[in-house]
Amino acid sequence: MLTKFAVKNYRGFKEWIVWNLSNPSNYSFNTDAIKDGVVKNGIIYGPNGSGKSSFGLAVFDIANHLSHKWKKPDYYLNFACAENHLEPVEFEYLFQFDGHTLRYAYSKVAIELKGVIKSERLEIDGEELIFKTDDVLKVAPVFGLTDTAIQNLKDSANNISIVNYLWGAVPLPKGHALLKLSNFVENMLFFRSLDTREFIGLKEGGSNIEEYIIKNGLADEFAAYLKDVSNQYYTFAPSSQGDNVLYCIIGSVKIPFMLVASTGTRDLELQFYWLKEMGNASFVFIDEFDAFYHHELAYKISRLLFKGEHQVFLTTHDTFLLANDLLRPDCFFILKDKKIDALCDLTDKELRFGHNLEKLYRGGTFGV
Repeated sequence: MLTKFAVKNYRGFKEWIVWNLSNPSNYSFNTDAIKDGVVKNGIIYGPNGSGKSSFGLAVFDIANHLSHKWKKPDYYLNFACAENHLEPVEFEYLFQFDGHTLRYAYSKVAIELKGVIKSERLEIDGEELIFKTDDVLKVAPVFGLTDTAIQNLKDSANNISIVNYLWGAVPLPKGHALLKLSNFVENMLFFRSLDTREFIGLKEGGSNIEEYIIKNGLADEFAAYLKDVSNQYYTFAPSSQGDNVLYCIIGSVKIPFMLVASTGTRDLELQFYWLKEMGNASFVFIDEFDAFYHHELAYKISRLLFKGEHQVFLTTHDTFLLANDLLRPDCFFILKDKKIDALCDLTDKELRFGHNLEKLYRGGTFGV
């Protein structure tokens, strides 16, 4: 699990911004939102322009040089903070894997719309195993690399991530923390659906969602999903082999679903797709997940998203979700003034289950 993340000089974050998920409070309700002492589910609020989307993308930077899954094509177009654009962007991740602590820190610059690693450091349980700068490369003897191999890595001109190299070149014992990191990063997922649909991670290429529903025989399940979460009733026409368009039947008319579905309903189709696909996800970040939803629908979708064992975080402006019967005060975060903090850390007031968090939020209790 991801327990802590920090970034500096990324987009609008000139100075360090730190997100600590390893210090939950001792609330006795909604305990399933916490796993092994780490926040598993959360919702991030913040004013327009506070940097919620940029922060989510920053968390997923690790996937841009370690994962082999889908990446955002224009990711490096706006990378470093404009005020400090000649300096590298610094990232630090802290993970917890089966009782082991793994710290991975690195810095990057963007050159010709590509990320170039300037430094890299890996620690497992406090022991430094990798240290790389422009002039220095140290790799712990436990990985069995010869001095010649280390020198070749140091002299290489193709900007190899040392962590990525070790995954592919060094036999590691089953359950090694470095393999756990690989599995975690390969199964991270970021997505959003605003002006355009886009995602990072989990899959190796894009998908036609309706073709996916048809191919996997999920039309009836999708209809049941729409009925359950939004009280909409659709009857889908039987599909033939090779179909990639979902048709619904209205009266005696067969019509493409996309022509009759509202913007919110089309977004529900996307949510349905990812709910089916994210079973093996490790960490999910959905930006503005409810942009087209009624608040009651957003609540139902949140419930579904938080059911899994993986970490799931959402961004929203919908204060209807700010409720103790959905999560708890240490799982709601506010990103403001380049800082991100849990609600319970933004007030001296002791927050209990009976408190109306939405009313307190609107009343300025948390400084927003």
